[in-house]
Amino acid sequence: MRILDKIVENKRTEIIKLSSEIPTSLLENKSLFSKESISLKDSILKSHSGIICEFKRRSPSNNNINYKSTITEVVKGYQEAGAAGLSILTNKIYFDGDINDIIDIRNISNIPILRKEFIVSEYQVIESKSIGADAILLIASILSKEEILKYSSLAKSLGLEVLLEVHSADELNKISGNNIDVIGVNNRNLDTLEIDINNSIKLYDKIPKEFVKISESGISKVESILELKEIGFDGFLIGENFMKTNNPMESAYDFIKKVEDEI
Repeated sequence: MRILDKIVENKRTEIIKLSSEIPTSLLENKSLFSKESISLKDSILKSHSGIICEFKRRSPSNNNINYKSTITEVVKGYQEAGAAGLSILTNKIYFDGDINDIIDIRNISNIPILRKEFIVSEYQVIESKSIGADAILLIASILSKEEILKYSSLAKSLGLEVLLEVHSADELNKISGNNIDVIGVNNRNLDTLEIDINNSIKLYDKIPKEFVKISESGISKVESILELKEIGFDGFLIGENFMKTNNPMESAYDFIKKVEDEI
């Protein structure tokens, strides 16, 4: 069984238990549920670099990315660096994330927060709104076309934006309706976990022109950003490249400034 399948299986079990303990009616009464969202799409388009910076403690392939830097200091540093958005992992078992990570930074963040989670239910969409996220991630490889339409429609009705992540041209056929704001091409092979930025290059022309387009995973060089920008990508999600350093905030600042100087 692929690690992705294990994560999804665990997530479905987790949601059954969680939804029985905290019904959606309680989520809808949370104070952050009525907060107006900040547009991730607009922030990417207005940004010079288009870089979304991620906070990540660990992953299935790296058990110790960064446990020294606190989320508060990292988020403040990312904002000062000029990040277009924040990607916050909330999966506990495989990434040691938590929904409280978003709640804790909501009041100090003036840029959009993307909840990066394996969303497989409407419950999680409502939960995302209740914790103060501005956008959600939907992963095409784990969802049907009908599920993507259902979850994205609910998200838009709640004022959330939607980033649909694809890994192949076939997954672009799952787009339905007009509820997707951003298409993200993941450069990581889900079977081998190998990374190839050429995946973004190959898929770019196949993505409908109306979408904001970002490249995800394995981006660690300014040259890669410039190449992908030249092709037409609007933004880039960078995860481990900053977090694996001793000072993610300084790393992000230096990297983004170099990108902006070259554009």
